Amino acid sequence: MPLSRGRRLRVLLGFVTTVVLLAGCSDGNSPARSGGTVRVASFDFDESRTVAEVYAAALRRSGFPVQLIDGIGSREIVEPALEHALVDVVPEYLGSAVAFLSAADGATVPATGTAPTDATALVSLRSALAGRGLVALHPAPAQDRNGVAVTAATARARGLRRISDLQPLAARFVFGGPPECPQRPYCLPGLRSRYRLGFASFAPMPTRAVTAEALLTGEIQVGMLETSSAELAGGRLVLLRDDAGLQPAENVVPVLRRRVLTDYGPRLAATLDAVSARLSTATLIALNRAVEVDGVPAARVAAAWVTRLP
Repeated sequence: MPLSRGRRLRVLLGFVTTVVLLAGCSDGNSPARSGGTVRVASFDFDESRTVAEVYAAALRRSGFPVQLIDGIGSREIVEPALEHALVDVVPEYLGSAVAFLSAADGATVPATGTAPTDATALVSLRSALAGRGLVALHPAPAQDRNGVAVTAATARARGLRRISDLQPLAARFVFGGPPECPQRPYCLPGLRSRYRLGFASFAPMPTRAVTAEALLTGEIQVGMLETSSAELAGGRLVLLRDDAGLQPAENVVPVLRRRVLTDYGPRLAATLDAVSARLSTATLIALNRAVEVDGVPAARVAAAWVTRLP
């Protein structure tokens, strides 16, 4: 017998609480609120952990008591954790957050090729969060969204700057991307419908690192990489401009509980906004490179970057 919506929510919240407890205790701390500690949480992938470390380091530098709850799970876990005061601050991604909350509210998500701009997405996000006791601060310029990559050598030889420049060439090129790419609207279906690109074949790639290597060895000629991918550091790979506006805005944006903002006042928001203002996509690529390729601990990378802030 299927669970009712209320029962599903209670089961999920029980799971979320367990996950947060385990995550908070992994470094010997308890996630229970004590002394007004600001609990910063991340999703369970490397970039999110690094960005959470950056915001947490900035808060500590400004004198706020901070607890980092690292990699607690997907948005299905993190968003309820915020709503139910299990965590306080999460660095979110604009378009994905809007899509998730819209689906949760039963709203219609814009069709492929009509993705909102960062300004309209922010309005939508703040509206969706308002009834949940959550607020979104100013987005960072940094974006982590789908990007179409080629080697710098291919771009120079073929005069490629925009995705639409691939139209006369796509039929001779192999496209590489995540295995689910043929079904995802912002991957191959979107490239077909928005750009009229039909590639010679598709090669499923298990990771972005494998995609990058396949581009560099010539196994594929075009690949799907995130715009903040560590593999873009060094300049051997370049992203083509999304000139038809297929991809939604995916700016990093801090989302936090309104109560925490009320408790700490404007200085908390100002500290987080100061980080966001200086967090560019190029910076995010460099941070990801240091953690994912060079193997430097995320906490060390974040602390070093934050010390350079005014």
